[in-house]
Amino acid sequence: MRSKYFFLLVTLMLIVSGCANESQVSKSTTEPSTASSSTPLKGVSLSPKSFQADDFTDFWEKATQSGKLVSWAGDWNELSNSKSGPKVVSSLAIKYGLIPVVEAQFFTQSNGKLLRPLDDATKLTYKNSAVAFAEEYKPKYLGLGIEVNVLYEKSPADFEEFVQFYNEVYDAIKASSPNTKVFTVFQLEKMKGLNGGLFGGVNNPAEAEWELLDKFPKSDIIAFTSYPGLIYKELSEIPTDYYSEIKSHTSKSVAFTEIGWHSADSPTGLESSEAEQAEFVKVFFDCTKSLNLEMMIWSFMYNPNTIEPFNSMGLHRDDGTAKPAWDEWVK
Repeated sequence: MRSKYFFLLVTLMLIVSGCANESQVSKSTTEPSTASSSTPLKGVSLSPKSFQADDFTDFWEKATQSGKLVSWAGDWNELSNSKSGPKVVSSLAIKYGLIPVVEAQFFTQSNGKLLRPLDDATKLTYKNSAVAFAEEYKPKYLGLGIEVNVLYEKSPADFEEFVQFYNEVYDAIKASSPNTKVFTVFQLEKMKGLNGGLFGGVNNPAEAEWELLDKFPKSDIIAFTSYPGLIYKELSEIPTDYYSEIKSHTSKSVAFTEIGWHSADSPTGLESSEAEQAEFVKVFFDCTKSLNLEMMIWSFMYNPNTIEPFNSMGLHRDDGTAKPAWDEWVK
C-alpha cells in the first residue's frame, strides 16, 4: 500500500545533489550486527518529513533509533539508475549502520496496470537490472513485486506471467549474490479475503488467497503488507489469531515489509487516535510473537502527504515530536 500512494522517485534525485554523493559513500557489504535469530529485525521505510537536507538527516538519525532496517520501494527500473533511490538508500543505510530492504515494483496497485508490458524486452531489462544491483550491493533483502495478489485479482494473466518470470530472476540473482534473501510481497488483508472497510467490498474468508503462496516456492521469506485499520473500526475487533494464522499456511520465515495504523479522527466510521495507534503497536507485537518472524517495517516515520488514512500513519507529528506509537515501537 505504501508504494501505491508514496512513490518518491523524483524527489530522491534531490538526495544525490543535496545530501549524499553516492561515490563518496562506501558500498561495503559489511552489515551491522543484528540481534539474536529469535529477535525480529525492526525498522521504517524511507519517509522523511521532507527531502531538505536537515529533514533528511533527521530521518536517518531517527531511523537508527527505530531498529536496524530501512526500506525503499519503487519502480523496478530504478535499480539500474546510477543516481536512483535504491542505490542512494543502500549506500546511506551502510553509512548509518542499517540494513537496506529494497523492493522493486512493476505494476500500479490501485488498478493492476503494468508499469510497462511484461514482454521479452522489459523482462530482460528487469532481470539485468536486478542482477546488476545484487552483484554490486550484495543486499541482504531484495523484494520483487509488491502486493502481487492484487495483480492476481486485477489481471490473472499478468500475474501468471510474473510467476514464471520471478523464478527466472530469482535464480539469476542467487548466481550473483547467493546470500541475498529474495522474496515477493503479498497484501495480508486481501490474502485473508478481507475486502470490506475502505477496500469497498465485503469480508469473505471463502475468498482467501493463501494458495498463491505455493506459486512462489523459491521465496526465501514470506512477506506481507498489513493495514488492519482499513478493515476494523476497533482494535478489539482484530481476531487473536489474525497474524498467527499465517503459520497454518507456511513454515518459512515471515516478514512484514509494511505495517501501519492511522492516528487521526477520520475517515468517518474508522476514526482513530494517537492512543489507539500506540495500542495497535502493542497488539501487533503480541499477536506476532508466535510467528517465525524475521523482520517488520513500519510504513512511515512522518505523516506522508497522501490520502486518508495513510496520511496520519507516521510515528512522528509534523512538528517533529514523537507520537506515543513511536515510544511503543522503539521499546
